[in-house]
Amino acid sequence: MAHIFPSLNESLKSVLPIALIVLILSVSIVSLDAGVLVLFLFGTVLLIVGMSLFTVGSGISMEPLGDGIGKTLNKRKWLFLPLVICFILGFIITVSEPDLQVLAEQVPTIPNSLLIGCVGVGVGVFLSITLIRNRKEIPLRRLLVIFYALIIILAFFAPKEFIPTAFDSGGVTTGPITVPFIMTLGAGLAASKKGKSTGEHSFGLVALCSIGPILSVLLLSIFYKPTPSTSVIEIADIKTTADAFKQFAHALPEYALEVAKAFVPIVVLFLIFQLITRRYHLHNLLKMSFGFIYTYIGLVLFLTGANVGFMPAGRLIGAAIAGGELKYLLIPIGMLMGYFVVAAEPAVHSLKRQVNEITNGAISQGSVAIALSVGVAVSVGISMLRVLTGIPILPFLIVGYAISLVISYFVPSIYTGIAFDSGGVASGPMTSTFMLPFAMGACESIGGNVMTDAFGIVALIAMAPLITIQTLGLIERRKHARRIKRIHTELSMVEDDIIFFETEGEINE
Repeated sequence: MAHIFPSLNESLKSVLPIALIVLILSVSIVSLDAGVLVLFLFGTVLLIVGMSLFTVGSGISMEPLGDGIGKTLNKRKWLFLPLVICFILGFIITVSEPDLQVLAEQVPTIPNSLLIGCVGVGVGVFLSITLIRNRKEIPLRRLLVIFYALIIILAFFAPKEFIPTAFDSGGVTTGPITVPFIMTLGAGLAASKKGKSTGEHSFGLVALCSIGPILSVLLLSIFYKPTPSTSVIEIADIKTTADAFKQFAHALPEYALEVAKAFVPIVVLFLIFQLITRRYHLHNLLKMSFGFIYTYIGLVLFLTGANVGFMPAGRLIGAAIAGGELKYLLIPIGMLMGYFVVAAEPAVHSLKRQVNEITNGAISQGSVAIALSVGVAVSVGISMLRVLTGIPILPFLIVGYAISLVISYFVPSIYTGIAFDSGGVASGPMTSTFMLPFAMGACESIGGNVMTDAFGIVALIAMAPLITIQTLGLIERRKHARRIKRIHTELSMVEDDIIFFETEGEINE
């Protein structure tokens, strides 16, 4: 229980800024019904408590499991069995991800099971590729250049209505269940590396696993030929606090069942792994069991609060601003919300903790948080510009990924891994349940095409941190070069002094 209070404090700092922004908007620019506002406030409370429990629970359950499986796979000399296991792990973890269920529901022209299965196969294949990359020590940037070039080529053949959905799928796949497991799996796989290679190979799994869904959905849209359709968020008629409470009362069992279905494969995986390897002692098993319970309860509360409390508020605020006389306020208001909303993503806390542990504090959690927030703010601003103008998303994606891949050749490899991992981490449930409805509400209000103009915000949020975090790497590299230059200058001055005194002594003699 002692770990919960620091986590609760961190959750309060993460969620309260976005809650304060919504409250200020509701009494100034946007007029929200009292029932919707109460719904939002209830959701805020659930978000804070849920994030606290999830953060503590995933730290003592999902992360040790991922680390243990990674280290066990690394001990296997032959590749075939570990590759099969990685594929199965990737598929199971992905189809269990609640964020993917949300996306599937919003793409009505492709059957849910087909879309989810296709994305699961994509992640499974790329998790296997990460194992090969780790064994063969293939540079991450080389794989990123190859696969993103392939993605851009396929995008020219895919229906334009499904390009944003394909890129969005890469973001939502790496959600709160997937990220803690995959990141620690990467740390486990990299445990046998020596020196700085350990840090470099610890990151990049989330980045590569985000590529699989994009490729698979692009291929699906090309060969399946889905019929484009719009997706509209239905909002219940909330007039009183009693109506708001009923919404949560009805939704809580549904999300409890949904998360239970997601957790069953993971718990079964944990039991099978323990039976085969006997890796964990009794006290570890008990601790991890409590961790799974915390994680489960936290995720249920978080998803209920985000979907029931934040989704209607996001849509109504977006629609009200876009439908008013000052519709271009969408851009600065969206950027402000984007800056703070990323801090409320559960997986972001896992990323920051992992970065701090693996780099021994050399890359601070604070600098990563600021770089993420700036990146998400810029990406939301671009998304709102697209909603207002209808500019296609593909040029932004091509330019953004080109810049990020070029920068990767000028920064330390560990920054590239962290940056591309952060893209998947930043685009989690808060993005799909608050920022996406915000964009959809605005798009519907001005009569735009939701599939082409509103969808894609997840993709842009996943892209922008690639540039900002690698820019952080460039800044750190320049600082390091200056420190080295200063040390060399000081040493040179000392050497000159020594030579001077030695020469003076010889003259005196």
